[in-house]
Amino acid sequence: MKILVIGSGGREHALAWALYNGGANTVLVNPGNPGTAKIATNMDGDPVEIAVSESVDLVVVGPEAPLVNGIAGQLAEKGIPCFGPSAECARLEGSKWFAKEIMTAAGVPTATGKLFKNQTSAIDYMGEYPDKFVIKADGLAAGKGVYLPTTKKESDGIIGDLFKGSLGEAGASVVIEQRLSGSEVSVLAVCNGTDAVVLPPSRDHKRAYDGDMGPNTGGMGAICPPPDVPFDFGDDVREKVILPVLNVMKEKGMEFRGVLYAGLMITEYGYFVLEFNVRFGDPETQAVLPMVESDLAQLFLFAANGEEMPSVQIREGASACIILASGGYPGSYTKGFKITGANETESLIFHAGTAEKDGSLVTAGGRVIGITALGEDLDEALEKAYIDADRIEFEGRHMRRDIGRTV
Repeated sequence: MKILVIGSGGREHALAWALYNGGANTVLVNPGNPGTAKIATNMDGDPVEIAVSESVDLVVVGPEAPLVNGIAGQLAEKGIPCFGPSAECARLEGSKWFAKEIMTAAGVPTATGKLFKNQTSAIDYMGEYPDKFVIKADGLAAGKGVYLPTTKKESDGIIGDLFKGSLGEAGASVVIEQRLSGSEVSVLAVCNGTDAVVLPPSRDHKRAYDGDMGPNTGGMGAICPPPDVPFDFGDDVREKVILPVLNVMKEKGMEFRGVLYAGLMITEYGYFVLEFNVRFGDPETQAVLPMVESDLAQLFLFAANGEEMPSVQIREGASACIILASGGYPGSYTKGFKITGANETESLIFHAGTAEKDGSLVTAGGRVIGITALGEDLDEALEKAYIDADRIEFEGRHMRRDIGRTV
């Protein structure tokens, strides 16, 4: 099968790696990175034009923006299967309020919330206790649209900035939700419109510093599966969250085909859905896919075509992904530092923000490299990952030392 993967980060490198290793597949990546170039053909240009000119059998979309902008429909017009939902279905990520309405209709447990279109009403709603709420930009904000204020001054400033355009159109409407406390878990479900195959659960670590301190990032590491999550947790989420949402979407004339990512909070009262994404999570993908032993290309193709999907085989043990980030991330940082040691590891290396310059590998993003190791248990996976993480060096390198040790 000839497959085109769209994207350039660690998630896309992990997808390309899994599809390349899963069978006799030829993998193209648009635009790709130095890591994908070792196992696939990187191609610049318009992804739909590439898919047509290369006569690909399947397109796998990594990031959310092309999905929200309707690439699945564009490919359908060309007769090319796309593993990724239509623009209508992608509103589950493109609008937090739309997702909330779907969850309510499906009877999915989620925090109470309200949509606001002006600054005054939003501030009045939060009152004097902002630490009881979460502020979310309604639209796509590249992972930067969720805020956990601790003081009224802070919350008033966040809301004011959003309505003044700090995140552009993404913050033109604001969702304010009840704040939940507990442990977070991510579940990735491969959907064909009416049914779903769940992959093993994982846990992302979003804060920049040890002890879950510091600013929110795109993710500083992930583990699969979390040790405190029941063995059948994914099956329960499939029955109580994924399938009800698919049914409501279909009733509304929208068949969701692709990955539905459920971000959940496990509280003392049970679990609640915090958000939906309509694509693979990053860096969760780098921890989850190495745990899958089945042919993902066939699974993705059947899902894209709305056909009955095969079950997946999951390896025993655990995986851990450690992110090496640029100094200063998620704030301002400098690019172009030489990376050494990336070819001296036993773990899987997924390139996220790298480039080649004058024959050397250099930093080109906030999250630079993900190191994923497998083990008989989480302790072994973490030990292997950290040993190899310390082999890779670049100026300003930053990583958390407690991945897998917090909940």
